[in-house]
Amino acid sequence: MDIIFSPLIFIIVFLVLISIRQVNQYQRGVKFRFGRYVNIKGPGWRLVFPVIEQMQKVDIRVKAESVPDQEAITKDNISAKISAVIYYKITDVSKAIIEVENYQYAVSQLAQTTMRNVIGEMDLDQLLSQREKASTRIREIVGSMTLAWGVHIENVELKDITLPEEMKRTMAKQAEAERERRAVVINSLGEVEAAENLAKAAHTLSASNGALHLRTLNTINDVSSDASNTIIFAVPLEVLRAFDRIGGNKS
Repeated sequence: MDIIFSPLIFIIVFLVLISIRQVNQYQRGVKFRFGRYVNIKGPGWRLVFPVIEQMQKVDIRVKAESVPDQEAITKDNISAKISAVIYYKITDVSKAIIEVENYQYAVSQLAQTTMRNVIGEMDLDQLLSQREKASTRIREIVGSMTLAWGVHIENVELKDITLPEEMKRTMAKQAEAERERRAVVINSLGEVEAAENLAKAAHTLSASNGALHLRTLNTINDVSSDASNTIIFAVPLEVLRAFDRIGGNKS
């Protein structure tokens, strides 16, 4: 009897040992029996009997998928290369295995095509100044389509936008011209304010008796503080003629 049961026990133990599958904390196992979906296995040691059963493990952690450079044409017909990073996680492991053949490849391809379509709906200025808006739009479109696969899109970030060299030089010239325009406008505003202040000062001096003479004397005093300066004082012509008349009367 012992001789009969010993091989049977050995076979049973051997089958149990080769049937043990470990599911880690960050994984879930999708179990099939005779090709039919059975259930989802959580973390721990699980028995999966050979031939009749099989189990596929799915990582449920957040994944960062790099979307390679995509050649896209903006709404104003400017070519640009855009790369992005998409963050997603599996929320329904059974759908991720049953509804799509390779969810990682499918998410990457969907993100690439969606990114080209979204960029084509935006002008270059909008793309450069509203990158967050483009990222949100891509996330909404991709997320709505991957929901049936049990994939939740956490975020999409545009990583880099590469423009042709000719466009870079054109934008640099445009920025330089804009800065020069602002400088001219600011300078002209300063001239206008200075002219207004001078007009107000002239009006105040002309309205006060003796104010102009006091201002002239004050200016002369400021200039005379430096010995190296030469002061040329303008005498009104009427004063010189008055002296001429006085001299003529004496003669």
